[in-house]
Amino acid sequence: MTQQRREFEMSKEDKAMLLEACKPVRYMVFGGIPPRSPAENANAAWEQLGRKMGFHYMTVKPTAGKGDSFFTAVPVEAETAEVWE
Repeated sequence: MTQQRREFEMSKEDKAMLLEACKPVRYMVFGGIPPRSPAENANAAWEQLGRKMGFHYMTVKPTAGKGDSFFTAVPVEAETAEVWE
């Protein structure tokens, strides 16, 4: 069964949170464990936004010609929520 994509628009605050998550972090390694990478932080931010807005964060694609606040993703419906967990 193919999931239908839907268009979403993130708020300025959500966009700022995502951009902040992508920034590299200065660190010193103690005990051999570095912090999460910017990509890991960005994925966590998309996952948080997906939970907030009701989409599966790994399905996000940009929407051409509408600005960087718009994107499409597969919505998480109550009956299919367990599929995405």
